[in-house]
Amino acid sequence: MSVRTLTPLDRLLAGFERALETVAGSPQARHASPSHSMAEVELDDAERRHVAGLMRINHTGEVCAQALYDGQAVLARKEENRAHLQHAAAEETDHLAWCAQRLHELDSRPSRFNPLWYAGSYAMGALAALAGDKVSLGFVVETEKQVEAHLADHMNKLPAQDERSRAVLMQMQADEVQHAQNARDRGGVALPFPIPQLMHVSSMVMKTVAYRI
Repeated sequence: MSVRTLTPLDRLLAGFERALETVAGSPQARHASPSHSMAEVELDDAERRHVAGLMRINHTGEVCAQALYDGQAVLARKEENRAHLQHAAAEETDHLAWCAQRLHELDSRPSRFNPLWYAGSYAMGALAALAGDKVSLGFVVETEKQVEAHLADHMNKLPAQDERSRAVLMQMQADEVQHAQNARDRGGVALPFPIPQLMHVSSMVMKTVAYRI
């Protein structure tokens, strides 16, 4: 049986479907949340709002991760690198679903600006891919490095008793470290100045807005 080769248009349409699912659908995790066996704990109103703000940032970060990987995969030059990016995106879907679940448990919601974050991140991923696979993979390394750092910061900011949120963030952090290493092993190169700095500034804007809206 012959296997159909996807055209750029096919990939674009598939990407559009994934975008709708990411920002407006209910992505399904392949694995149970790391917090599934943990009891809910008492949080006062201020703590609940704070944790919800942090988890909203992380949910938005996973929306951006989906978009970045999708933008990079659609224009990847080597099929094996495209497959690698698509596999990483599938793993990030777990993170997206876990964060959405935790927001629901906290009686909160995702950022209203997620469609905007997705569009901007997709464009950044596509631009990185146009620069070549090694730069694109380097973009993955830098992205995951920055995400790892902000997850560590969020774990320090969680109320001490909120082990459910902490378990989710710890597993996400471990996965991001592995994604970065995988991209480095595949030939990802260090990004030149000022790209990492601009990525950091963009991330700070997203986190400031997503915490509240």
